[in-house]
Amino acid sequence: MIDEAFRARLAAAAVAVEAELDARLSFDPAPGERARPRRLLEAMRYSTLGGGKRLRAFLVIETARAIGRGDAGPVRAAAAIECLHAYSLIHDDLPAMDDDDLRRGRPTAHRAFDEATAILAGDALQTLAFEILADPLTDASAETRAALCAGLARAAGLAGMVGGQMVDVEAETSATPLSTEEIVRLQAMKTGALIRFSVEAGARLAGAGEPGFAALSTYGAAIGAAFQIADDLLDAEGDTATLGKRAGKDAGRHKATLIAALGLVGARRELAAFVAKAKAAVDAAGLGDRGDVLRATAEFVATRKN
Repeated sequence: MIDEAFRARLAAAAVAVEAELDARLSFDPAPGERARPRRLLEAMRYSTLGGGKRLRAFLVIETARAIGRGDAGPVRAAAAIECLHAYSLIHDDLPAMDDDDLRRGRPTAHRAFDEATAILAGDALQTLAFEILADPLTDASAETRAALCAGLARAAGLAGMVGGQMVDVEAETSATPLSTEEIVRLQAMKTGALIRFSVEAGARLAGAGEPGFAALSTYGAAIGAAFQIADDLLDAEGDTATLGKRAGKDAGRHKATLIAALGLVGARRELAAFVAKAKAAVDAAGLGDRGDVLRATAEFVATRKN
């Protein structure tokens, strides 16, 4: 059961990250900048502000808090991850990819603006993410900042989100369906890698020791897997108005999902297994009661309605 206290913390994290994003996406040039093209910035703000669950941001902030850090550093890192996530959604929605017209209940970026502006907005958000992480205001330690930048690059790139998207695109037209193991790997790359990094970023910023960091990394991987299965279930069983994006598109595009491989019952069984694995990883991290919010997050991911 997700209680009101949990929802209040989720909302508070979203407000904090929204404020940070608003500041980073100001129309006023930052020190050292010559200008910020207004239409480009409008597209970046349109795609980043005022929507979404901010789950990745929440995981950064709450993981750091569970270990003992609650200052502005994790909020800044969370904002960086949200910038990169927004870039991925902009590009994912493009005609060359999923060709979607609706995102978070509004026209997608390339529909609200145009394809060129949407591509550039995604490019700019991606680079802004690394600029935020590299800033000493995020963490005083240059070693920590470098590790965050390297970790985000791995999670987002060739062997992470972008690589997963390539496998997903190829699977749509493949004559041979992906195996269950291949689907799990695809989803761990395309969706899970960035969610896992969000947990790792919070742990790193809070100075987690090696055993705790490893356990929390396992937690992040399990949360990422659970999130994608829940998303696939929502696509299969939800409606467009509730989801804020087009429902039923996975089956129509022959997407490689665990629902396609295992059916609804099998997918739900896998979802429950990943939630249990996430909770066990919190226990293994030795957080005790301080890990309650992370445990509740696993339940939230599995039971969300949009």
